Amino acid sequence: MNRKYSILIGITIGTLLLIISTIYYPGGTSENINSEGYDWANNYISNLLRPLAVNGEENTARPFAIFGVLFLTASFGIFFVNFSNRIKIKSASLVIKYLGIIATIFGFITVVPAMHDIMVTLSSILTLLIFFYITVMVVKSELTLMKIMSIIFLLTFYFGAYMYFSRFQLEFMPIMQKIIFAMKITWVLSLEYLTQKGDFEHIIK
Repeated sequence: MNRKYSILIGITIGTLLLIISTIYYPGGTSENINSEGYDWANNYISNLLRPLAVNGEENTARPFAIFGVLFLTASFGIFFVNFSNRIKIKSASLVIKYLGIIATIFGFITVVPAMHDIMVTLSSILTLLIFFYITVMVVKSELTLMKIMSIIFLLTFYFGAYMYFSRFQLEFMPIMQKIIFAMKITWVLSLEYLTQKGDFEHIIK
């Protein structure tokens, strides 16, 4: 695998595997246990990872979903390390790198059903902090378009976290989850391939 494009390749494979897994999902949502197939508006991504579908059938989507999550999580972990190396402020660089590694480990464990909920909570908290640090660095740069993208994404991500933890408008959470997922991929790939170390070298405090 070409190291330069490892993140792009990993995210592409992971996303395709998740999409394939939706094809094999038997059915059932919290709104309608007897629904057939994967409902993009009402099923969570986590439904793809459970041994049993919501309708009680064996979840044949699970193997694809597990490998999809693992590829995506590994790709995001590599991104955190890569991006941290572009930051001259040591404290910020260390937060992004090492909290990113821990969040990645937690992300891997989310595929274990018994540990899923707690690992999602822990990885989400760490990711909120990491994304805040990254956004601060981007805002201090001269990358105008990236600044706008970063602020919009961070606000959306924080609002999604608020919905999840407060149970606010939870019926819309499956849709919000997928919006955040798409934005996260776009943001990570943009930062990885459309920025470089020189964009952040002047940031020293």
